[in-house]
Amino acid sequence: MNILMVSLGCDKNLCDSEAMLGLLRDKKYNITNDENEADIAIVNTCSFIKDAMQESIDTILEMAELKKGRLKYLIVAGCLAQRYKDEIFDEIPEIDACLGTTSFDRIVEVIEELEKENKCTSVFDPIDRLATADTKKVITSGTFMGYLKIAEGCNKFCTYCVIPRIRGSYRSVPMEKLIAEAKYMAENGIRELVLVAQETSSYGIDLYGKKLLPELIAELNDIEGIEWIRLLYCYPEEITDELIECFVKYPKLCHYIDMPLQHSEDDILKRMGRRTDKAHIRDIVKRLRSAVPDICIRTTLIAGFPGETEDTHRALMEFLDETEFDRLGVFTYSREEGTPAADFENQVDEDTAARWRDEIMELQQEISEDINQGYIGTRLKVIVEGYSPEEAVYVGRTYRDAPGVDGLVFVNSDRELMSGSMIDVLITEVGPYDMIGDECYEFTE
Repeated sequence: MNILMVSLGCDKNLCDSEAMLGLLRDKKYNITNDENEADIAIVNTCSFIKDAMQESIDTILEMAELKKGRLKYLIVAGCLAQRYKDEIFDEIPEIDACLGTTSFDRIVEVIEELEKENKCTSVFDPIDRLATADTKKVITSGTFMGYLKIAEGCNKFCTYCVIPRIRGSYRSVPMEKLIAEAKYMAENGIRELVLVAQETSSYGIDLYGKKLLPELIAELNDIEGIEWIRLLYCYPEEITDELIECFVKYPKLCHYIDMPLQHSEDDILKRMGRRTDKAHIRDIVKRLRSAVPDICIRTTLIAGFPGETEDTHRALMEFLDETEFDRLGVFTYSREEGTPAADFENQVDEDTAARWRDEIMELQQEISEDINQGYIGTRLKVIVEGYSPEEAVYVGRTYRDAPGVDGLVFVNSDRELMSGSMIDVLITEVGPYDMIGDECYEFTE
């Protein structure tokens, strides 16, 4: 029986997909990437914002077309299935089974039920169940980095966000499970470990009564084979002095932090249900840069939140110009059914939100290029990810570049480089996102 997995949405979803693939592999199912060879297709969906939901629906419909040929069963898992569990079978009758966000570890059970009964089935466990797979996942990145999901769900309840409704409350994965998974990943060639959750900086608070992200980092730092540890999704109000000190203490922890802000202005932050304010954000940025001068700070913003005005947009632009984040992404507000913000007055029209988004990105491009200019003539360690035959250059990333969201380094070298190797590169040219450089043969730790 050949099984095709299509994983959509965020890196947390990808972790669930990899766990499902591990369970299927252990049951001797054959995993295929060719949709024309698939007997079963699994679509692990996203529905965080409208664009992601539409991509999920389109993908399900594409897979449904395959049922006119070889495909026998279509299974839908993840956020879209969880969010619309009461409607999904009626809306897309080609679906044979659904798994909720807390039930991905029951994928084998669902497939066996389909094969036995040949009728539609679904599994939706309680929303606060922590699904875990007592098996080795299939690492799908195809490179030398991998994601380690350290927690599930969220307790923040931001007014624009559906995550607590479809992913449940915050549940940390027990530390011993994470250490075992990280060691397995290292044994299978992973050199860069990227820690993810809806919010990583609260890790441990539910299980152990206190934040234990620093202790987790200390354990991961000791794993042989891991060279880089990268932190994503750290909320500013949860960043402690102890966590900041980790960047100084642990050599494998990249001097990089992803800190989603969504906005800078207090009235908008309050309407968003965020638990921070402008003064605190300034303080956290100052403390990070004081303790770790070469730290790369990434953030994300929402443009066009209900109640935002030209004045608050200009104030945000001034804050960004003053703060100069190294990396930044921005999305237009998505009015999500069932969230408090969907019913707020003073909704911003799509054209205005798109204009504000574009203005933010134009400013950030200038900031990023100015920052990158400062690296011309310097040496940076780069992890090699592959070779581009068209340009005859190697492609890699520095500690300043998270996979999939940040820039790349294009490396000239007159020797053959292996993917996964770490080299020193002399930076010679830069743009707002990417850099170009030459390999330096005298390696610098």
